[in-house]
Amino acid sequence: MEGNRRHVVVVGGGIAGLAAAWHLRQGGENLRVTVLEGASRVGGKLHATEVAGVAVDVGAEAMLARRPEGKELARMVGLGEELRLPGTTQAAILTRGALRPMPKGQVMGVPSDLLALARSGILSPGGLARAALDRILPATRVSTDVSVAAYIRARMGDEVVDRLVEPLLGGVYAGRTERLSLDATMPRVAIAARTERSLLAAAGEIAADAPKDAGPVFTTLSRGMGSLPEAVAAASGAEIRTGVMVRELRRTEGGWKLVAGPAREPETIEADAVIIAVPAPAASRLLAEEVPRAAAELARIEYASMAVVTLAYPREAFPRPPSGSGYLVPAVDGRPIKAATFSSVKWPHLAETDPNLVLLRCSIGRLGEEAVLQRDDAELVALAMAEMVEVMGVRALPRDSRVTRWGGGLPQYEVGHLDRVARIRAAAAVSPGLALCGAAYDGLGIPACVSTARTAAARILDHLDPTGEWQDRTDSLTKG
Repeated sequence: MEGNRRHVVVVGGGIAGLAAAWHLRQGGENLRVTVLEGASRVGGKLHATEVAGVAVDVGAEAMLARRPEGKELARMVGLGEELRLPGTTQAAILTRGALRPMPKGQVMGVPSDLLALARSGILSPGGLARAALDRILPATRVSTDVSVAAYIRARMGDEVVDRLVEPLLGGVYAGRTERLSLDATMPRVAIAARTERSLLAAAGEIAADAPKDAGPVFTTLSRGMGSLPEAVAAASGAEIRTGVMVRELRRTEGGWKLVAGPAREPETIEADAVIIAVPAPAASRLLAEEVPRAAAELARIEYASMAVVTLAYPREAFPRPPSGSGYLVPAVDGRPIKAATFSSVKWPHLAETDPNLVLLRCSIGRLGEEAVLQRDDAELVALAMAEMVEVMGVRALPRDSRVTRWGGGLPQYEVGHLDRVARIRAAAAVSPGLALCGAAYDGLGIPACVSTARTAAARILDHLDPTGEWQDRTDSLTKG
């Protein structure tokens, strides 16, 4: 190592890896940090590109505003003035042949108000009657983790799951409620499942507990969430190396050895500590020799693929300008588009660049729908255009389009996920100088990823500086 400087290598240059590097540098005065990213750019699924001359996100377009970690990081790296709030969050469900408003008071699709649910028109009369039975049914006993569908179907029936909960969770995970974990994806509902008889009443309590003056749920950046990774990378002071694929990880007497690059020209990198910030399959391969128990559990985390089709239309192409943030589509309706977002309506700052332009994005692909994603870009654009003709009455061709594919992009939090993560962390904990972070563990959103990064950095700093003096430096820097 260079003098008395300790060297930490972060494997993975997505937002989790970059945030880990930033947090390491705040606490380590004599710390050298290197980030190794296999792709040609940092940022992972945070990426902005120009469509019709406007910079728009083609990956994650927002982060939770009511959870602090993402906003705090943006402010610490100089992007505080670029935080923007949505112009509208009023979304709809496209089901049973029409766009129908999301019922007020719902909690991740679980209704809390039967009258609002009836007015939305999302459920059939039979579906409404079945949902209402929740008020008189005996308690549904839940002692262990179960699937989202298993519990909510038992309480409210098929239609609530299929036409409300599934599209909302599908928008986040691109997954299936029959497999997604209630504990991991809907923790407050999971608590209610163990303590309350009526899910309808519990959802009402959850909705009532939501802060009334907290502002919008989401926020973004004026240049897109894709601008966050570069800002974090620059502010971290770490050495950022792209196009460097790590192939092996081995313990050494004093730390860790990484082997990167092509097999014909391998590069060996020595480190005192390592943070693994790559998706679960890649993490599993790296840990297979040294931490096989963690590797085996990581290998069981499945991933869903999806594509985002971004379209730019002249405003006059719409008979009526879009008025909401977009809509979700239940899988039971059999449409290839699972969601549409009216980006320039949801985010007014995008419309300022060209007020005569309507920017929108269509999401395609759920778990098990790989066949539709095998179509070429032109076919995916055609699907999105046909959707806009049918649903919005669009009467012109788009000025520009972009297809962005996220193969294996979304980890599935299936039944037992929290126990699996606990086993992964327990197995990794016996390896000094090793930490894990990213979307595979505690949440897919940016704040959750940043939180895992901060925890991973703290673990490494504790290992390198067990006196705890790094914490004082971190506190003074972040508060300053």
